[in-house]
Amino acid sequence: MKNIYLTGFMGTGKSTVAQELSKLFQVSLIDMDKALTKQFGMTISKVFEEQGEGVFRRAEKELLTTLSKNEQPLIVSCGGGVVKDPENIGIMKSSGTVFLLTASPETLFERLKNDNERPLLQGRLSVEGISEMLLLRSAMYERAADRVIETDGLTPEKIARRIAIDVRDITML
Repeated sequence: MKNIYLTGFMGTGKSTVAQELSKLFQVSLIDMDKALTKQFGMTISKVFEEQGEGVFRRAEKELLTTLSKNEQPLIVSCGGGVVKDPENIGIMKSSGTVFLLTASPETLFERLKNDNERPLLQGRLSVEGISEMLLLRSAMYERAADRVIETDGLTPEKIARRIAIDVRDITML
């Protein structure tokens, strides 16, 4: 088994599903946003505010490169913007399978409406704002994805089981 990368817009369940996959496959989990928060010693919002998005994106790419070279397979919950860089997409595809988790703007709004730790949602936390951001990013997400999993109405456990079935199918090819 290679790495499993979970991508998608914020609120699609990447972190929660990654935990379930880690249990299912008995492999280590890396949540990139948590790892980068620890590395910087501050929230991602603070990094964006104090050091800029460019500094964050460079650190994100360095972490992704390191994870791609790990000798043991990993479950990697990627930050929502990791697919903005085509090089990141290449890194993920060359070292694993990329799963895109999707959800409707209405579902995402319900999941995110009380979350004020998302710097890119500032002033856009509405169904309309989320729809606009999804429209801007959807092509990048789709270009990166090997498989797409719609998460609306599914529990994290069901999503993880669907991914596990796909992974088993991929490894049998």
